[in-house]
Amino acid sequence: MNPINNEQKQLLFDYFMGLTSPEETAEAEVLISSSKEASDIHSKLKTALSPLNKIESESCPDNLVEQTIWRLKVAANSSHNQLDKLLNNEQQRTVPVRTRHWPELYKKLAKAAVFMIVGYILFASLQATTEYARQRSQRQWCQVQQGNIFQSLTNYINDNDGKHPTVAAASGSPWWKVGDQGNENHSNTRNLYILVKDGYANLSDFVCPGSNGIISDLTKLEIQNYKDFPERDCVTYSFQINSGALGNDRLQCRKVIMADRNPLFETLPEFTKPLSLRLNKSLLTLNSINHSRRGQNVLFGDGRVEFLETRHIGISEDDIYTLQDTDIYKGCEVPSNETDFFLAP
Repeated sequence: MNPINNEQKQLLFDYFMGLTSPEETAEAEVLISSSKEASDIHSKLKTALSPLNKIESESCPDNLVEQTIWRLKVAANSSHNQLDKLLNNEQQRTVPVRTRHWPELYKKLAKAAVFMIVGYILFASLQATTEYARQRSQRQWCQVQQGNIFQSLTNYINDNDGKHPTVAAASGSPWWKVGDQGNENHSNTRNLYILVKDGYANLSDFVCPGSNGIISDLTKLEIQNYKDFPERDCVTYSFQINSGALGNDRLQCRKVIMADRNPLFETLPEFTKPLSLRLNKSLLTLNSINHSRRGQNVLFGDGRVEFLETRHIGISEDDIYTLQDTDIYKGCEVPSNETDFFLAP
C-alpha cells in the first residue's frame, strides 16, 4: 500500500482531536483499520499527546474574538458614516431630474453598499481565522512528525548498542549535498536516511506539512537503492552537525537535535558547484520558511518539541542556524565546542 498523503494525515489528526464530521469520522476509522501506517500514526498521536490529559483545563482566551468583533464594528461604523455623509451630500445637490425614484434609489444603493462592505470584512476575517487554524494545525502536525523521528532515532540507538546512525566521513566532507547519490557524498542527511533504509522511519516523516516539500512514494526496494534522500525537497528539516555527525554519545536533554529547515540554506547550488554563503543582516533574522517565517519547531534531546519564535536558545542565546564566529560558509564547517548548536543544511 502506498504511503498515506498529507490530506490523510490531516484527517487522522482531526479525527484524533474530535474535529471530524460523521462522514470524515467513518473515513478515518476505515483508514486506520486498513493501513498499518495510519494505525501507527494514530497510536503515536495517543502516545505523544497523552500528557495533555494531565493538564488542567483553562478557559479559552477571548482576545482574538474580541479583537475581531471590535475591528468589524469599527470598520462597519466607519463605512456606514462615510456612506451616510456621501448620501447626504448627494441628496443636497441640485439634480436636474424630476422623478421621485432617485432619492429612494440612493438609499437602496447606500444600504446595498454597506451590506457589501460589511460582508467583505466578515469574509476577510473568516479567511484570516481559517488560515490561522490551518497554520496552527500544520505546526502541531510538524511537532508530531519530529516526535516520530525522535522515537525512530531512540529505537535505532537502543537496537545498536547505543550507536547513532552515522555514515563515515572524512574531515572537511561537505554536509550540504542533500540528494547527491555519489560515493564521495557525505551529506548530513545521509545519517538520518539510515533510519528510513532500516525501516525505523517513513520518508513522509521528514517533510514538514507547512513546507513545499515532496513526499516520495518509493517502494521498499527503491529506498534501499538510494544512499541519501531522493531529492533535497524530500527532507525539509535541518539536523544537528558536529565533529562526529550525530555523535557517539547518548542523547542529552540539553541538546538540539533538529528543527524546521535552516533559512540560510534554502537555495543550494548544483552538486558540481561550490557552496559559498556570506551572512548578512537579513539572513541573521529570518525564521524557517516552513511556517511562514513565524518561527520553527525545535526537537530537543529529551524528546520535547517546542515552537520557538526566535532562533536563539539557552542562556548564551545561541543561534541554532549559525556557527559562532563564522560569517562565511563553504558547507564543511563544524562547531568548535559543545555549546554551539548548528543545524543544517
